[in-house]
Amino acid sequence: MSDQTNQAPLLEVKHLRKLFPAKSGFLAKEKTYIKAVDDVSFTLMPKETLGVVGESGCGKSTMGRSVLRLIEPTEGEILYKGEDFRQAGGQQLRKMRSDMQIIFQDPYASLNPRMTVGEIIAEPLNIQKRCGSKEEVREQVLKVMEVVGLNPKYYNRYPHEFSGGQRQRIGIARAIVLQPSLVVCDEPVSALDVSIQSQVLNLLRKLQESMGMAYIFISHNLSVIKHISDRVMVMYLGHVVEMADKKELFDNASHPYTQALLSAIPVPERHSRRKKIILQGDLPSPANPPSGCIFHTRCFMAQEICSKQKPELKESADGHLCACHFCGLKCPLSVFIADNGHKFYSGIKFPFVLMMNICAVFHLYFKRRRIILPNGHINFILTNHLPRFFYRQLQTCGGIPLSSGVSNFVPQLPSRDSAMSTWPLSFRGLRAMHTKLLADVF
Repeated sequence: MSDQTNQAPLLEVKHLRKLFPAKSGFLAKEKTYIKAVDDVSFTLMPKETLGVVGESGCGKSTMGRSVLRLIEPTEGEILYKGEDFRQAGGQQLRKMRSDMQIIFQDPYASLNPRMTVGEIIAEPLNIQKRCGSKEEVREQVLKVMEVVGLNPKYYNRYPHEFSGGQRQRIGIARAIVLQPSLVVCDEPVSALDVSIQSQVLNLLRKLQESMGMAYIFISHNLSVIKHISDRVMVMYLGHVVEMADKKELFDNASHPYTQALLSAIPVPERHSRRKKIILQGDLPSPANPPSGCIFHTRCFMAQEICSKQKPELKESADGHLCACHFCGLKCPLSVFIADNGHKFYSGIKFPFVLMMNICAVFHLYFKRRRIILPNGHINFILTNHLPRFFYRQLQTCGGIPLSSGVSNFVPQLPSRDSAMSTWPLSFRGLRAMHTKLLADVF
């Protein structure tokens, strides 16, 4: 992502909501609504790609279409280049919409089967009256076809004569023919084969670099999001639960739902297995969402406060937003089984667990046993007192994520004063507890 410190946001979305009326009985006293998008706020900078992830039914596509007013939002404010897009109408709306386009998910259903490729791509030019003559329209269409990798001889062919990847290229050509500044990519590669996905993704990146477009990229595939996005926004049940820079989110996910999503990414290396977090239950109904935190019915860290008080989307680090009462914490006291069968306890609330883990790791190291730890939990067992060669040994064995180097690695430990004040045991009792836990490990 380019330097954007002095640039104004291209798009600002504030408290966006979209409610759909639900079907109710004839004698129903109150009309119920499905909360597809509820209080979503974000900004998008020029030439930036914002990835949007979440499971099916969380409101990703509805949010993208509401931003473009393909679906009229119920509430909220949409500012595009400083102008209120929701209040625009008539010629002003037509002019602003020419600068905001969308690539649909299904390349089979989004193209009119009765129109040729040339007519499909030329339709935005004709609606906006960008060209004066048919020859000029044809010249512009052929130029865009060449940019997206379509042979000009396909100009008079129909959509049913093309493969899925070629149809998606036609959809991309239709979206960029007006040279927009913002494109909403609504799962543009989900219906394509893996080899075709890479071609379409590389094409989108190339077009972004040459034309300076900004993307809102919606997808289920976290690997695709990691490849193409600059920032990532995680949605659950119509709400934004976490948003951060791509590297920050994938390395230090704070929300339990994000941690569960990341744990499901397949790892190709045999010795780099990560513990999968299996969420219990199904996605709640958006017509009757849970009280308090919307995720507490499936959360492995849920406490009493979660069902009573709704957490705010607050900044936990530099630009890292999270809506959770326990942002950044893992399970309070969990046992993780390494590939070699040894147990490692995690929990920053209990300093004696940290001591036990340090002793356990040193014990394995000096016995010359290979240490394989679950990725993402190494920060719970390291302190500033470990020697540099030991960091290298752990990194070689796959214990430390690649982004966590030796020199800039900062363990997530409580301060000395807070740690001493929260110890529930005396030194003698702490030592006895440590001995007992260490005996459980070995």
